[in-house]
Amino acid sequence: MAHRARARVTLSFLSRFQHPAQVVVSGFLLAIVIGTGLLSLPATTESGERPRFSDALFTATSAVCVTGLASVDTGTHWSVFGHVVIAVLVQVGGLGIMTLATLFAVVVSGRVGLRARLAVAAETKTLRVADVRRLVRNVVIFSLVCEAVAAAVLTARFAVAYEQPLARALYWGLFHAVSAFNNAGFALWPDSLTRFAADPWITLTAAAAVIVGGLGFPVVFELARGWRRPRTWSVLTRLTLMVTAVLLGAGTVIMTFSEWDNPRTLGALPDGRARLLAGFFAAVMPRSGGFNSVDVGQMRPETWLVTDVLMFIGGGSAGTAGGIKVTTFGLLAFVIWAELRGEARVNVGHRRVPEGTQRQAVAIALMAVGLVVAGTFVLLVMTEHTLDRVLFEVISAFATVGLSTGITADLPPAAHVIMVVLMFVGRIGPLTLGTALALRERTRRYELPEERPIVG
Repeated sequence: MAHRARARVTLSFLSRFQHPAQVVVSGFLLAIVIGTGLLSLPATTESGERPRFSDALFTATSAVCVTGLASVDTGTHWSVFGHVVIAVLVQVGGLGIMTLATLFAVVVSGRVGLRARLAVAAETKTLRVADVRRLVRNVVIFSLVCEAVAAAVLTARFAVAYEQPLARALYWGLFHAVSAFNNAGFALWPDSLTRFAADPWITLTAAAAVIVGGLGFPVVFELARGWRRPRTWSVLTRLTLMVTAVLLGAGTVIMTFSEWDNPRTLGALPDGRARLLAGFFAAVMPRSGGFNSVDVGQMRPETWLVTDVLMFIGGGSAGTAGGIKVTTFGLLAFVIWAELRGEARVNVGHRRVPEGTQRQAVAIALMAVGLVVAGTFVLLVMTEHTLDRVLFEVISAFATVGLSTGITADLPPAAHVIMVVLMFVGRIGPLTLGTALALRERTRRYELPEERPIVG
């Protein structure tokens, strides 16, 4: 009976809220509070001194929200214990608070209540509530397997090619595998992965982990079941794969072309092969990966602009990536195409997209634009940095990417608070936050007369 009592205690937290989105928001807030408390301990710093509260809060939020922005150097400021705390927070944030809570409830009681299932469905964007328990198990197993594979490759490379002791190679491999798969972007070196820019074993492994983690669990599981039958793929999978392929291809070409002869970025690499590798890596990381193999601060303004766009779009839904999601961007493109053709319905493949989903995509995009504009305006008032650098930083925080032009550590504490808010809202999603703050949903019991205003 004890395990049933523990299960009731675990799920009692969920019953306090009327909407699953409220549980998601509260879960992430609780993780940030706990992470901030742990990182405030003297044992988490290399010097043994208690860190500043602002640094602990910023780092904990960045880890839980799988962003990767840092107000202090991750490798030298934090101790091994601090690195472990950061990695655990990244893992928790990547899998999702409610996914872990439901897994715990399944383990101790063997059953999950409807409210807990709804909470996990809100976090993972599952379409069928009855499959939540099986989904949680598959998500955890898939995540751990992918991280283990990436860690094995990175560990072997660090140990063999860079002659590191096995313990240190394993330490580096595990930390960066967790960071890469969860699209966190935390690295143990001040220059991120620039020292490995010409090493395909390191950069391609990290890029592969970022892409797989950023596709979204529903897409990965559907591909695993029916990769040989593309005609049966859902609209979600079609949009995710199509937009991802276009963005990766176009991003690689533009990034490589724009920075090819820049002596401070790609131009400093030894040959064309290394430049192409770095260009591809630079196109992958704005999906929300956050690593960089060339100095982002030395990129040209036009490259920053392209990176801004890629970061804002982000990766797949229900994955570890941020941004407005490639499905949102792709759906809006189909809405525009249908409008240009004068079609009354929006079709993707052989399926019609409901009007409610279209409104949701528009709402997410507009809310994201509003938050980015507001955040950029506030930081411009607080600092003396230029618009292009501030805009880059704000989008990176909101889209939970972690790339930086180098101004994060120089921002004042008040600006760090703004960045914390942007990372938090960007991780849980503007629509989820708005839903969680709403006291209840209101259904209009009557329809008003229709009137069509002039648009454009």
